[in-house]
Amino acid sequence: MTKSIATFLFCCLCQATLLAGEPDILIADFEGSNYGDWTTTGEAFGPAPVSGTLPGQMKVAGFEGKGLVNSYFQGDGTTGTLTSPPLKIERKTINVLLGGGGYADETCVNLLVDDKVVRTATGPNTQPGGSETLDWYSWNVADLLGKTAVIQIVDQRTGGWGHINVDHIVQSDTSYVVPASARQRELVLEKTFLNLPVKNGAAKRRASLIVDGQVVRQFDIELAPGEPDWWAHIDICSFRGKNAMLNVDALSRGDRGLTLVDQTDAIKDAGSLYDEPLRPQFHFSQMRGWNNDPNGMVYYAGEYHLFYQHNPYGCSWGNMHWGHAVSKDLVHWKELPIALFPWTQAVAHCFSGSAVVDKNNTAGFQTGDEKTIVAIFTDTGCGEAIAYSNDRGRTFTYYQGNPVVKHRGRDPKVFWYAPGRHWVMAVYDEDGSRDRKTRKQRIAFYTSPDLKQWTRQSQLDGYYECPEIFELPVDGDGKNTRWVLFAADARYTVGQFDGKRFTPDHEGKHQVHWGAFYASQTFNNTPDGRRIQIGWGRIPMPGMPFNQMMTFPCRLTLRTTDEGIRMFANPVKEIELLHGDDSTVCNTMVTPETPVAVATRGRLFDIRAEFEVDSAKAFGLRIGNTEIVYDVDKAMLMDMPLKPVDGKIRLQVLVDRSSVEVCGNDGRVYKTQPFRSDSEIDAIHVFSQGGSTAIRSLTVHQLHSAWQQ
Repeated sequence: MTKSIATFLFCCLCQATLLAGEPDILIADFEGSNYGDWTTTGEAFGPAPVSGTLPGQMKVAGFEGKGLVNSYFQGDGTTGTLTSPPLKIERKTINVLLGGGGYADETCVNLLVDDKVVRTATGPNTQPGGSETLDWYSWNVADLLGKTAVIQIVDQRTGGWGHINVDHIVQSDTSYVVPASARQRELVLEKTFLNLPVKNGAAKRRASLIVDGQVVRQFDIELAPGEPDWWAHIDICSFRGKNAMLNVDALSRGDRGLTLVDQTDAIKDAGSLYDEPLRPQFHFSQMRGWNNDPNGMVYYAGEYHLFYQHNPYGCSWGNMHWGHAVSKDLVHWKELPIALFPWTQAVAHCFSGSAVVDKNNTAGFQTGDEKTIVAIFTDTGCGEAIAYSNDRGRTFTYYQGNPVVKHRGRDPKVFWYAPGRHWVMAVYDEDGSRDRKTRKQRIAFYTSPDLKQWTRQSQLDGYYECPEIFELPVDGDGKNTRWVLFAADARYTVGQFDGKRFTPDHEGKHQVHWGAFYASQTFNNTPDGRRIQIGWGRIPMPGMPFNQMMTFPCRLTLRTTDEGIRMFANPVKEIELLHGDDSTVCNTMVTPETPVAVATRGRLFDIRAEFEVDSAKAFGLRIGNTEIVYDVDKAMLMDMPLKPVDGKIRLQVLVDRSSVEVCGNDGRVYKTQPFRSDSEIDAIHVFSQGGSTAIRSLTVHQLHSAWQQ
């Protein structure tokens, strides 16, 4: 190498060193087996750094290496501090990876000089949901150069988000926080969908879509820093041709998420839509994202409307929208654009609620020939709110007079009470007690002539969220009716209702639904008078671009039993629209030595069976790796109490790709639970233990997919 080249390279190296500044100084990375020279008080920080998520905690992500500080040790009830040894401030910036609770002075990291807090930062979370992902925070400490300081990590809060997550603390001459100019992207909206890359477990970002200077969508999203797990989408048809800005509140260094955002006229990756490995084939599930409670279930103009709690931008709870789907037959569903949006100028969160057809235009919202559909929901920004649609539920207008009810509750169920010619709202309510253990939970009843002005009439203690109330004939006798009241856990009470007050007929509550079933609702305004129920099927879908599902629609009836009047739940008859080939066995004895296998082939089944109890201790069905067992001695179907009727046990079992639903004795009990079968099932097996069991009839119907229309 010549001297001139060597000199040139040396000069380049020197210039690069000057441009890069002084090397960073690592204060702490929490990779050790203990806290070293750091000192602790209290119990919140435990004896040492942890490797990630602690018991009972949501998944912790975004930390570097293998360890971090996590004050969720023994839950949110513990408190304490973690303090560094003295350090000299030698760089202009201190960067901290930080997550957890967002409470000033309670869940925070402090920089102390001369025992005074000169800089502080908290995590991002104060509300339910949120994310345990850590992100970079930076302090400009140029004015403190040369001073001696300590870093104190604080957890002085109990209750929700009463903890703090901290990892790498680094002195640097540069901030690790990405500047605002790099956290926005200008767009001309030209197509149908704006596609957003999602990485499950990535840091949650608050994103805003701004059109003509107005925020039209605002949401939290686990924006993929690189290759996404799946794509979320925003319907941008109504903004076509307009200039827009997409902003996020934070990015980590090197994140490419904003550059990956694109536009298409079809759902991105739609080729696998409705045929993903865990996709329910005859239960409703949304295209992408998360669902929980069914909402706004109402029938109008030939369509069953199913609205639902929906996060379009992630596979966990958050961003509560009202998703929307319609069906003509309760089996084949078509997902429509989102009906109600949160995080606009008017609405904070769109929590659960119901919908009605205002046939008599009592609210005065009707403008044309179509009857108005009115949605009644909890807007967490104000209280119980209403929105109305004059185009068969395709678009909704937020009522400017909201809230129509202001109280400490949520989840209004509204229906028309014909004898009194008024609307009734049954809504979860609670008193003002701050102590959850002593707080009273109840259903409050309101009445209204017009859906706008409401009067509180009564309350009934002992019920929690998502109430439901309706009238049913007993044993099909329209002259002998009872009212049924229940809430999210589906435990119900039979009684009387006079339009203002519910009076139970009995002590305690009864139960028909078991397992992964929660927060159900029934359709208002059904054309044939059936009371049809759908619940939230709390069944995780790991690795899928969607999560959770709806249970299959059930018809509810009241029947007289030896124990009194009880509610029964049966899959609606429309399941037969999907029936394919079937296999049948009749009048066959099953013993431990001679089990029976009914040949079939598929992954989707409607199984109907009647067994006569004989000498067996237990008997049942084996479907793949799942057993449905009836214990004769305990009179239990799985974990559900069920006595034989005339010496027989009748079953209907619905098998889908990710769930199985078991209906016992014509709906006396009903259970929803997860089910996994990665390959086709070639036989349904009948077994008997400790003696014999008679199969009086067993038919296995193969089912077609409801999505293959």
